[in-house]
Formats: sequence, structure tokens, C-alpha cells
Amino acid sequence: MNPLWSSMVKRTEPYIPGEQLNDPDILKLNTNENAYPPSSTVKKAIVAETEKLHLYPSPTVDSLRSTVAKSYNLRADQVFVGNGSDEVLAFSFMAFFEPGKAIRFPAITYSFYPVYCKLFHIPYEEMDLNRDYTLRPEDYFQSPGGVIFPNPNAPTGIELPLQHIADIAENNPDQVVIIDEAYVDFGCESAISLIDQYPNLLVVQTTSKSRALAGLRVGFAFGHPDLIEALIRMKDSFNSYTIDRLAMVGAEAAWKDMDYFKQTTSAIIQTRQNCCERLKQMGFHVLPSKANFLFVSHYRYRAEDLYQALKQNKVLVRHFNQAPIQNYLRITIGTDDTMDTFFQILGNIFQASHSLDPVDS
Repeated sequence: MNPLWSSMVKRTEPYIPGEQLNDPDILKLNTNENAYPPSSTVKKAIVAETEKLHLYPSPTVDSLRSTVAKSYNLRADQVFVGNGSDEVLAFSFMAFFEPGKAIRFPAITYSFYPVYCKLFHIPYEEMDLNRDYTLRPEDYFQSPGGVIFPNPNAPTGIELPLQHIADIAENNPDQVVIIDEAYVDFGCESAISLIDQYPNLLVVQTTSKSRALAGLRVGFAFGHPDLIEALIRMKDSFNSYTIDRLAMVGAEAAWKDMDYFKQTTSAIIQTRQNCCERLKQMGFHVLPSKANFLFVSHYRYRAEDLYQALKQNKVLVRHFNQAPIQNYLRITIGTDDTMDTFFQILGNIFQASHSLDPVDS
């Protein structure tokens, strides 16, 4: 390591995102991007806003906060806006989790959480899941330093029912419980309905998935005004202008076009259900997903071999080479046409399965 690096740099183990190959012919089913483009209103709003790029954006993002708050019957002071939900999560770790007090999250979950813990000197306890990959709510009761987990969980896609989230918040009255809802709009019930009842509950969402704005980088947190104020204090200690003008108006336009949002999320849910059945018919075990992806394992073939075979055929899916999920693949749900192409390629691979070793060999 370079001796000029600080101790913070030396202890980091950066998050590794899904592969981003510069090949237009790649079938990209590994990063859970939306299968559809953004609402047409987004482009119009962004183009119009380019006339104002000589002016600083609003540091308080009032218009976007009000629009999003209204959609959930909240007040603007219950909404925080950040540069993508990853930034919102980073500010949340700094604002609510203390060095020396262990927080809890699932042993199988979003791999950015331990990255933040090491960066900010926050110890953590990884809680095992049940054999069916569901969470045990009681494992998160009375946490020393707080709780964070995605709902639905990633990479499994499994939902934790809202009552269990309420139980976790109820049993951590002096700690913040963060629910990461990146995929909530694909069939899961949001915990935003609980924030008036539990002042220790923070809900984080993003425009990257269901609003089809992964390239724009806008995320949100919802909670008691005191929690939102803490996040604002953290943001303003780093950068008052984390959200640029184009991102603000683009996200607001996407949020206002509820018809398009409902149309595209419904289409993805239907395609997910169809893909689930087709995968089961091909011998896959498919976890019950409430996200825009499926987490699957084949009874006969290793996930690593299938991943490599698909990649050789210009199809990218996500493989996590870690126990106990090393024999699972995460497959993003594309359009119906995209998934038809995927199944055609997968079928060809199975027909030429002499190149695949059975799991039990």
C-alpha cells in the first residue's frame, strides 16, 4: 500500500458492482436495471432545464421533496434526497450508527453494508437466514447499534412482511432501523406507512429501478423530521449541491408520471412470473421474488458453469462466489422479447450440456 494513503483508505474494501462490458451485443441481465426506458416526460424536463445550467441547483431540493412527499401523504420535512440511494445509505451510516456499537444485518444481503462499516469503523453482526433464505425478525431485536436490511432482500428477492418490520422497530426503540427498499415497487409493501408510528424507522428508496433512472442517480430517505435533519446536516458537511439541476427535474418528472410507472412495473412483474415458471420447468429452484430479478439454482448444473456458459454466449447474469449462495444465479428481468432470447440461449446451452459438469460429480 502507498505510504501516503490515510488509514481510512487502507482499511477500505470497495464494493464491486456487476460487470459493465462495453459491448452493444451483450444481453445484460446482471445489474437489475429497468427493462424499459424512462418516461418520455423525463427527457422533455431535462432538455428544458439545460437552459439553466449556468445557475446553481437548489441545495434543499424543495420541489422534488414536495412532489415525492405528496405521493406518500407525507410532509416535505420527512423526505431527504441524495445522489442515489448508495449516497443516502452512506450518510445514514454516518448519521445514525456509532463506532464501537455493532449493528445487525443479514449474512446474505447487499454487500455495500460491510463496506460502509469498515470505512466508518462500525462493528457489525451478520445474522444467519433460515434455510429458505427468509429473515428471522427476532434476531434483530435489541441490537446494540442499529439495524439495516433490504426489503425485499438482495440478492434473494424475498420479502419480509410489514408486521415483522414493525416488530423490529418496536424492539429497537433507542436505535435506528433502516429499511432499504430499492426494489419495493415490484410487489413488496413499503414500510413508509410505519414512519409516523416509529420515529426510529428510516426508509430508503431509489429512482434507479422502478423509475428507470439508474443513470441519473437520485435516491431518497423517509422518516421522522429529526432523522431527516441529521441526514441534511451530514450532506451539508460534505457538499450542499449533491443533486444537479437535470437530476432534480428528471426525477420529478418520472415521479409525476404515475401511469407510466404503474404500466412498466406491472409489465415487469408479469414477465417475472412467466420467467419463474419457465425456469422451474427447466429444473431450476427459484426463490419467491418481489424484485425485478430472480435468484435461482439448478438441481444438476453448477451456477459457476452456467454463468460462464452464458457469458460465452454474450449473456451476463450475476454470480456470487460465496457460501452458501455459490450455486445461485441472479437474473434480471428484461422485456418479454429479451427474456425469450435468454431462454433460447439457455436452452441451447442445456442441449450442449456436455460442457457442463453435474453438481454431484
